[in-house]
Amino acid sequence: MYVIVVGAGDIGTPLVDLATDSGNEVVVIERDEERAERASRQYDCLVLNDDATSKETLQDAGAERADALISTTDQDATNIMVCLLAQELSVPNIVSVVHNPEHMNVFEQIGVNTMQNPQSLIAEYLYRAVSRPSVVDFMHIGEEAEVFEITVGPDAPIAGKTLREADEAGLIGGQTLIVAVERDGSEAPITPRGETRVRAGDMLTVYSGVGATPEVTDVFGHAEDRD
Repeated sequence: MYVIVVGAGDIGTPLVDLATDSGNEVVVIERDEERAERASRQYDCLVLNDDATSKETLQDAGAERADALISTTDQDATNIMVCLLAQELSVPNIVSVVHNPEHMNVFEQIGVNTMQNPQSLIAEYLYRAVSRPSVVDFMHIGEEAEVFEITVGPDAPIAGKTLREADEAGLIGGQTLIVAVERDGSEAPITPRGETRVRAGDMLTVYSGVGATPEVTDVFGHAEDRD
């Protein structure tokens, strides 16, 4: 892809790293001279030390042929302006970081894909790491539901049972669904069926309509979530 990244700060820099490592053609726009110079030295890509809220700058960056533009500055107003100009220049895929949740609806109204304030996401992950230590990774769906990954403990009530047996015992079912099983020795995740037997040590991807509550994680042998 041909990707324009606006901002070479804490968010933009790892993004440029990822995009260039993946073989994409990347152009970086950074108005701070020191950051622009650092990015130019660090990455094999074009870096423009200029103001991305200028239409001419985006044109110099090749916006007319870009596949995507990602705006990562620390100012929502700047990101909005950049996105509006990118739309005017017909960039097909426009994404922006949003720092203030109150501004989210503005981005949605102009039709821009958004990423919530990364600092808030990091804070939530850190809090979950201590409040729900059994949960390896998670994603919110709506207000309460979550998809999360969890390892089956050796004394878990579900260990050794098939999914059908676990359902009959009231361990899963209802608002809890196991959607994938990762197991040592298996090259690919197992798509679970009724006769799939859960083993201690399995890494499960679980959907829970009530989230990863202690009552849910208890089933997988993690009483520490109640501490």
